[in-house]
Amino acid sequence: MITNISIASVFVKDVDASKKFYVDVLGFTEGTDITLGDGYRWCTVVHPSQPELQVHLTVPGPPHSPEMVNAINRALDEGGMHGLGLNVDDCRKTADELRDQGVQFIQEPEERPYGVEAVIRDNSGNWMVLVEPRDYTAADFD
Repeated sequence: MITNISIASVFVKDVDASKKFYVDVLGFTEGTDITLGDGYRWCTVVHPSQPELQVHLTVPGPPHSPEMVNAINRALDEGGMHGLGLNVDDCRKTADELRDQGVQFIQEPEERPYGVEAVIRDNSGNWMVLVEPRDYTAADFD
């Protein structure tokens, strides 16, 4: 029986730079950072309020084919990869704090039926959604 989600992988351009971004800018903490056989690096960060979910920061590489690695890197360069969705307690305040740290916004905070939403890019170009959630029903989308 599956009991929960424990790891989410995010492709990044540079593990060290991404770990610094997730820890210093987004407020995650360092998880595991080890190098395994053939130089493969297993690096995770965790959010303090959800330590059971590890975010695995990884550069594209084997076992993906060279063609797939090139495609992923192109998508990162174009800013077309999806990253994480993050809940926030105050989207506008969080946006101001992240903007002050130089974070790029794709979408400024906007009211949605499900809450206030903003979209940023991490330092590798991944989209990240910030949501200040609120209760909603299907009727809120009419």
